[in-house]
Amino acid sequence: MSDQFDLSERVAVVTGGGRGIGRAIAVELANAGAAVVPSARSTGEIQAVADEIRNDGGEALAVPADVTDPDAVANVIDKTEDEFGGIDVVVNNAGFNPDDALGRPNDVPTESLDRVLDVNLNGAYEVTTAAADGLLESDGGSVINVASVGGLVGLPRQHPYVASKHGLVGLTKSLSLDWAPDVRVNAIAPGYVSTELTDDLESNEQLRQSIIDRTPLDRFADPEEIAGPAVFLASDAASYVTGTVLAADGGWTAR
Repeated sequence: MSDQFDLSERVAVVTGGGRGIGRAIAVELANAGAAVVPSARSTGEIQAVADEIRNDGGEALAVPADVTDPDAVANVIDKTEDEFGGIDVVVNNAGFNPDDALGRPNDVPTESLDRVLDVNLNGAYEVTTAAADGLLESDGGSVINVASVGGLVGLPRQHPYVASKHGLVGLTKSLSLDWAPDVRVNAIAPGYVSTELTDDLESNEQLRQSIIDRTPLDRFADPEEIAGPAVFLASDAASYVTGTVLAADGGWTAR
């Protein structure tokens, strides 16, 4: 691996790090040399990721947290800094798109909108600001927000999710201006990725085919294909990249 992609001596926190895209990012950051702190509400899932990393010779610490709980978020940052001496990379991956937030806007209750915004947008803000002192003290701090193609274009019947991801893109751009040149802030906008969250989509052959037909690369992504861009954005290979949104969407937004 080129030295530009070497993350040795760096410490990364990955929210939503127990499965899917978050797990893949945590593992690939560790493979690039970073000490990694996977965090999520499920202790068992993040512990399994931390164990996998350590079994492969890396450094990891599992710290459970709900990103909507400021005390829990502060605990993640404190334990990360106590264990590894600092924090260099934050990956805001925690997010969801529940069934009760799907539908026409007049059918989706305000409470559902609030919950989606609280996790997908406010949670990312909470984690990032809690880590601010460590990131600003780091030599090359990096924040990576996992947005979505739904942060770049509209998606029908997913208004809360789309609003949250557009907000995350806006937050990315504003933070990049405020924290330059000390901390780089970027986002990844995945397209449709094969995870537990998309099982229902892939099991519906008609819906699955409609998504594939809309995707120039003609398939769903694997989670590891989103992890590669995260390693890039965390590394010195992206030292002149900030305030941008990298679409890892199989060409979805090219149409």
